[in-house]
Amino acid sequence: MTAAKNTQAKKQSGSSIFPFIAIPLCFVASILLYQFVFGNPANFVDNDPTKDPLQGNYSGMIYKGGFVVPILWGLLFTVLVFVLERFITLGKANGSGNVDAFVRSIKGFLDRDDISGAVAACDKQKGSVANVIRAGLAKYGEMEKTSGMETDQKVMAIQKEVEEATTLELPMLEKNLSVLSTIASIATLIGLLGTVLGMIRAFAALANAGAPDSTALATGISEALVNTALGIGTSAIAIIFYNLFTGRIDGMTYRIDEAGYSLTQTFASRKA
Repeated sequence: MTAAKNTQAKKQSGSSIFPFIAIPLCFVASILLYQFVFGNPANFVDNDPTKDPLQGNYSGMIYKGGFVVPILWGLLFTVLVFVLERFITLGKANGSGNVDAFVRSIKGFLDRDDISGAVAACDKQKGSVANVIRAGLAKYGEMEKTSGMETDQKVMAIQKEVEEATTLELPMLEKNLSVLSTIASIATLIGLLGTVLGMIRAFAALANAGAPDSTALATGISEALVNTALGIGTSAIAIIFYNLFTGRIDGMTYRIDEAGYSLTQTFASRKA
């Protein structure tokens, strides 16, 4: 297990650095998008970003959302980057073939007492589930050759090895999900903050004596609506994918537990 622990430590180290690089880059990209795309003078009347957006120009309308807009776009970019990263990581964790078929094949090898075949299947499958089962198979083979221990002790040793291997793999599967859950919670709140600021500006325009300032009124309403839409949309995307990923991780954990149980029960029945 030493080599496996070293490999996992290297993977976790690289994964720990990723958020500190990806998140700032997402916010830099959002600021550049806000300034040079949405804030392009060609989107506004008389090429002046301080004036109204051109009729039907959505980029100009988004720009009028104010300083909260680049924050929300940064959160949205962060969600998209971490969703892609989790898809890649969980895809690798699944391995090269169907996980359910792999677990069934392992049970078949164990029923035939073909440990070497099961190990070969793990090497072919790869991924987190295969890594855990392979560690249990290695301990299985070791316990078969060990004398001076009760069967129950050997079964416990195999079970402990599977649990330790699972403990090594799970942090990689759950890594960065906290980013998605955090953004799911705060994106709506930040959007609401932008909405409140926009409505303050709109009511301030209405409070002017005489004719209301139509430009300020339109700007305030645009700010409120744009921030509301971005906040709710970002939060919804984060929640959907967070639940999707946690469901996939729970499925992998269940398959690991199922294979580990088959491993210990097979050993116990053959030594009974």
